[in-house]
Amino acid sequence: MNYYEVLVGDMSYHGKSTLTYASSVALKLGSVVRIALRNRSVLGIVARIAAEPAFAVKPIAAIAQAPPLPAESLQLINWLYAYYPASFGSVIRLFLPPSTAFPKMNTGSSSSTSAGSASLPELTSEQRSALQQIQSSGYHLLHGITGSGKTRIYIELAIRTLKENRSAIILTPEIGLTAQLVKSLEESLSAPVFVLHSRQTAAERRDIWYEILRSELPVVVIGPRSALFAPLRNLGLIVIDEAHDQAYKNENAPYYRTERVAAKLAELHDACMVSGSATPNVEEYYMASAKNRPILTLQQLATQNHTTTHEVTTHIVDLRERSNFAKSTIVSDRLISAMQEALANREQALLFLNRRGTAGAILCNACGWQALCTHCDLPLTYHSDTHLTRCHVCGRTWPLPTSCPECNNTDILLKTIGTKAVVEEAQRLFPGARIHRFDSDIEKSDQIEEQLAQLQKGTIDVIVGTQMVTKGLDLPKLSVVGVLNADSSLAIPDYSASERTYQLLTQVVGRTGRGHRSGSVIIQTYNPDQPIIRAATTQDWSSFYDQEIHERKTFRFPPFTFLLKLTCARATTQAAEKTASALQQKLQKSHPTILIEGPSPSFHTREHGKFRWQLIIKSASRSQLVDIIQTLPSGWSHDIDPTTLL
Repeated sequence: MNYYEVLVGDMSYHGKSTLTYASSVALKLGSVVRIALRNRSVLGIVARIAAEPAFAVKPIAAIAQAPPLPAESLQLINWLYAYYPASFGSVIRLFLPPSTAFPKMNTGSSSSTSAGSASLPELTSEQRSALQQIQSSGYHLLHGITGSGKTRIYIELAIRTLKENRSAIILTPEIGLTAQLVKSLEESLSAPVFVLHSRQTAAERRDIWYEILRSELPVVVIGPRSALFAPLRNLGLIVIDEAHDQAYKNENAPYYRTERVAAKLAELHDACMVSGSATPNVEEYYMASAKNRPILTLQQLATQNHTTTHEVTTHIVDLRERSNFAKSTIVSDRLISAMQEALANREQALLFLNRRGTAGAILCNACGWQALCTHCDLPLTYHSDTHLTRCHVCGRTWPLPTSCPECNNTDILLKTIGTKAVVEEAQRLFPGARIHRFDSDIEKSDQIEEQLAQLQKGTIDVIVGTQMVTKGLDLPKLSVVGVLNADSSLAIPDYSASERTYQLLTQVVGRTGRGHRSGSVIIQTYNPDQPIIRAATTQDWSSFYDQEIHERKTFRFPPFTFLLKLTCARATTQAAEKTASALQQKLQKSHPTILIEGPSPSFHTREHGKFRWQLIIKSASRSQLVDIIQTLPSGWSHDIDPTTLL
């Protein structure tokens, strides 16, 4: 009899070590097996050979007919568990297929393979220069304006990697973007292209996962952040497209950040990693500069019409001036006029609404003043039950102002609108137009990946959408972009609000002006002179970055400190506050060098009938925060390296 220590891949397993099982046959380390955990059947990974234990052990129930996981995957498991502490089972689960059933040896191809005979656009001089600077290993930040042809570089890198007999992973933030990327790669590559994402059935994902594991040839894997854990051998390239996107932060345990895990995986494989974005994360850009890592810039459009000059004009409309809204309370007269002209020319218009601003912004309707925390410089949130404004980071409160402290006007705004209201208004203004809404509430048949061909053909006249329409879409017939309220994301009480606003506005403005046709962008805002909005509309990365870095340093936010968010949930708000206060005092005593903000109610104060309070901990030492996590009392949840404090 053989004995093995097995990594248990099940969310319900909260132990901190392997479990020992028996097998009548010899197994390779990394083998995927099915085991019994209490009265359930779960998957596991053979980690080590074990000595015969002094107690009775359960037998391994079944062994997958597939090669063992790559050694690099096992090394990444150990690193991830230490870097992003979480229950053992939740970490191991990332590296296993979604079904305990093993597929048959011949499952049929779930990949696409083409001859790779498509004629690729000729590389621009900037693209050639960037490719020459990208080494076969190490980290590279690709900072290219929208429409500069970053995808063309990814394809060239994938071709180069496959020629070296190595595999590639290309990550996208949204499932809706995979279809566009897969099409480009299938037309250009002569290797299998696998797609992995959560909208596939468990059986589909299982079969694809095992095909990747069994493949003896180099392959390309495309998908959102979970595709990073595909069982690839001899990995030569990792690309993170739209790397700034918050979707790359895992919102369940382990709360990992994709770019950091990808960097470690690339290091283990001695592979090339490329992080591409028109609006890089401030933190990532700062660290790349500080560590002298390559930052490659693309500042020219990849698609140029050499016979016609296509210009994009940008107009900022003051939401405080109601004479700008004679025909509609939502859409300005200037935007209506631009849309009418576009529709007459059989072109498309996009109306963007940032629904991230779920809390009504506290704004002066006359001068645009906004209520900010004097300690954190973050927007305050109004709570109608107490008639107080509160900072959800430090917990400080103030009465709701009855008049503006800047101009004494009493017209203080607390309101938001939704996409359905925008669609209704567009239908009233343009009764003959074909209008389509894209947000998280629509049916599967209406989602972007299902409607991509219609969008690109121009059979949809008016696109109404939230953040998902800002990400990487190339719409040749789009000529008008309208941002209905550029201030809404600035109202979010979070340290990253300015960065998110700049990124969102830059990305949505970048949907037009990509070299296909002339266009116009209309930005509606309560504060036309806001530096973030001005920088985004002019794509002035440098001024935005300099201002944001100064703010982060002044108020001790990343990259100048490490963050840890701790949250407790109790039956009453009094009990939650008491629990949070007790831990705050204990931690301050045991770790005198840390800075603790709070306790304060969480932004979403009540969930599932429980009241949530939080502590925000800042430290110059990340290992100190990991130590705190390891000693947390029961009933607390944590998020280390959070991208938002909400």
